[in-house]
Amino acid sequence: MLSLQVDRLAGPEALSLVEVPVPDAGEGVVIDVHAAGVSFPDLLMTKGEYQLHPEPPFAPGTEVAGVVREAPNGSAWRPGDRVSAYASWGGYSEVIAVDEEAVVRVPPALDFVQGVAMMINYQTAYFALRMRSHLNRGETLLVHGAAGGVGIAAVQIGLALGGRVISVVRGAEKAEFVREAGSDEVIDLEQTENWVEAARELTDGNGAEIAFDPVGGTRFDQSLRAIRRDGKALIIGFASGEISKIPANHLLLKNVDAVGVAWGMYLKQEPRILREIGKELDALVEEQGLRPMVGATYPLAEGAAALEQLASRQVLGKSVLVVR
Repeated sequence: MLSLQVDRLAGPEALSLVEVPVPDAGEGVVIDVHAAGVSFPDLLMTKGEYQLHPEPPFAPGTEVAGVVREAPNGSAWRPGDRVSAYASWGGYSEVIAVDEEAVVRVPPALDFVQGVAMMINYQTAYFALRMRSHLNRGETLLVHGAAGGVGIAAVQIGLALGGRVISVVRGAEKAEFVREAGSDEVIDLEQTENWVEAARELTDGNGAEIAFDPVGGTRFDQSLRAIRRDGKALIIGFASGEISKIPANHLLLKNVDAVGVAWGMYLKQEPRILREIGKELDALVEEQGLRPMVGATYPLAEGAAALEQLASRQVLGKSVLVVR
């Protein structure tokens, strides 16, 4: 089979398409991969900068969608089932073997590209908004980096859960993208001198109930001023490259919460949540017409270009490699 593999820890430029043996099933589920997600963990892994450090050669790729080729006796899965799965790495390949508990179904309404797009980003957004912050119908959700993969997932899931969504983006193209996703309000940082004041004006001076922040750094500090009393600021990640130093006095004086959201770490301790959240996402797909926003697709051989584009921070929504 073909596999897009890193031969040294030098970033996307170290990727090359090679022929390797089909993986042994062991006790896992073997999947013929039709689509693989392009994510920041994949990018970091090619540089040796991720929390997992596989030794080269290896294929990056933490999320896949495809068709079950083989499953162990007693498994809930059968050959021919349409599934998506979460993997430590190896997804940039034509075939992958994964743990059974890491597999969920692809809803009939979605194709494989959409199915893989629903994996990490939409699982994370649902985990953040339903399980960590308990977004209620009618509450206002402020989403930073809203045109990116996890940001647009938060926009769509926030709307599906009945929230009012204010998206924060930079540039007209990204502003239009989040409007297409249904965002109620958009703050374009290129057109706004003070986004905190703009957010407060859009909430009658009160601030949002929840801020969803994958950016970090000073953006998070400012988010504490953009949420209302009893509000929650969700720490999703640090795309800015700067880890926030939380001013505890702001939490105290405003009676607000800083809430950590680490879906991947939680999943390691509670594998069941993958399927639990998967079922909830299936319901949003089937009952509310939720469709993930896929910004770009690439053939497997162009995985390096996909990762380089992701690194540029210019990607809209989710990027996906089409393997078959």
